Amino acid sequence: MRRAGFVSYACVMANESIVALIDAEIAKLTEVRSLLATTGKAAKAVERITRKAGKAAPAAKAAPAKKGKKRRTLSPEARQRIAEAQRKRWAAQKAK
Repeated sequence: MRRAGFVSYACVMANESIVALIDAEIAKLTEVRSLLATTGKAAKAVERITRKAGKAAPAAKAAPAKKGKKRRTLSPEARQRIAEAQRKRWAAQKAK
């Protein structure tokens, strides 16, 4: 009987420590979430202010300007060849 009481006490203590660890993790995650939420708002506010002032956003200055690549278009014959090749692959897969 005495041993059973000790085991149940140990279980309760283990459960309490698990709950305490979970609560601590929730507190950390809540803090991180609030920091991220405020950081996003702050970044948007800075961007809005810099736009109003007619200046480029700080992030835009740091990032190199990308030149848009000209999109290559496929000829109708090339599309047809690709479609036929895909149908051939599907047929081979279906035959297995």
